[in-house]
Amino acid sequence: MSYLFTSESVAEGHPDKVADQISDAVLDAVLAQDPYGRVACETLVTTGLVVLAGEITTTARVDYEEVARQTIRAIGYNRSELRFDADSCGVIVTIHRQSPDIAQGVNKGQGLDPDLGAGDQGMMFGYACRETEEFMPMPIAYAHRILRELAHIRKREPQLMPYLRPDAKCQVTIEYTDEGRPLRVHTIVLSTQHEEFAEDWRSMHRRIEEDIRTILLPRVLPPEMLDERTRLFVNPTGRFVLGGPHADTGLTGRKIIVDTYGGRAPHGGGAFSGKDPTKVDRSAAYMARYIAKNLVAAGIADEVLIQVAYAIGIAQPVAVYVHTYGSARVPLSDAEIAQKLTTLFDLRPAAIIEHLGLQAPIYRPTAAYGHLGRQPEPLSYKHTTCIVEQTPHGPKETFQEQTLTAQTFPWERLDAVEKLREAFSVKETLSN
Repeated sequence: MSYLFTSESVAEGHPDKVADQISDAVLDAVLAQDPYGRVACETLVTTGLVVLAGEITTTARVDYEEVARQTIRAIGYNRSELRFDADSCGVIVTIHRQSPDIAQGVNKGQGLDPDLGAGDQGMMFGYACRETEEFMPMPIAYAHRILRELAHIRKREPQLMPYLRPDAKCQVTIEYTDEGRPLRVHTIVLSTQHEEFAEDWRSMHRRIEEDIRTILLPRVLPPEMLDERTRLFVNPTGRFVLGGPHADTGLTGRKIIVDTYGGRAPHGGGAFSGKDPTKVDRSAAYMARYIAKNLVAAGIADEVLIQVAYAIGIAQPVAVYVHTYGSARVPLSDAEIAQKLTTLFDLRPAAIIEHLGLQAPIYRPTAAYGHLGRQPEPLSYKHTTCIVEQTPHGPKETFQEQTLTAQTFPWERLDAVEKLREAFSVKETLSN
């Protein structure tokens, strides 16, 4: 018997994703000036209002209000007709410093553990499989692809679908064989916000559905995965004119399954956006994905789940777990694979941050269309340093600016494949 599995993605204009992107834009603004800044930024968006709250300890000088407005404008909320726009919305900033009790455990040499400790307790998961070229489960990979392309059309080729607005959601159901092999796309549900471009809502609906079927989907889905039985539901209520923060309040951290594996793998419960990399909710989840992806790419297993768990203020993880779902291609148990991995990878927070280069402003791109399964790309950014000189006339500030480079999505690199193949004595090369 075949079975069905479904995952969902949401567009950058979805209220919760607007909040995520503002939180990560604040984080990037801090890290661009102060790579050691501590950030835990939460955002709420609703009709005409943005609220920034949380804890930030930094030497950086950031105009948080302007960061929020720039982010909203880039998403596409730039007109009053949307009832939430970058220029007219109110922005309330209520941010204070990180708790000294937490800082003591995280700052190197201040807590019980002399190393840089984990920023919180908890468990984090990483996962990879061979279903797609992204080493991601097919339902979530396809849902992300559809919405990324929808945003591309809205911003870069608006003549094709000129009625598009920023908010959208997509749900993809894949039919699998009983052995777990993807068979076909069973159902696509796509709701996209749109202008009211006709008096009759039925004619609007017909136009949007036809454009989705003939313009959007052929760009992103393999034709062999679609057939005459594939079901497509576009704006199932009939119309979707009101959307974004005007229609629904958005909060940072409410789309943790969209951000990860679409429900295919467990989740530890900790959100990513707005958190600097000393928070293992974020950095350890990225590292677990990095190891899992490289394990699968190296041919050690076809499917891998990794769990790491930490105690706040303690550097070494308290536990590492590996599950290969019976797909291991090496003569080792999952427990033995886990033990070997602890000798191959340093899972202390400071080591993860250094290995993946996480103290750079690389986080805004992660806050929509998934943190995982993305393509690493070089990124240039301006690093500004403020030098204060005391003069007889008072303090004088001098700003020095230099261009630095970083890499987005560094946890998606496959630079540990050969190391793992050698460590596990794997000779067979597998294609994905």
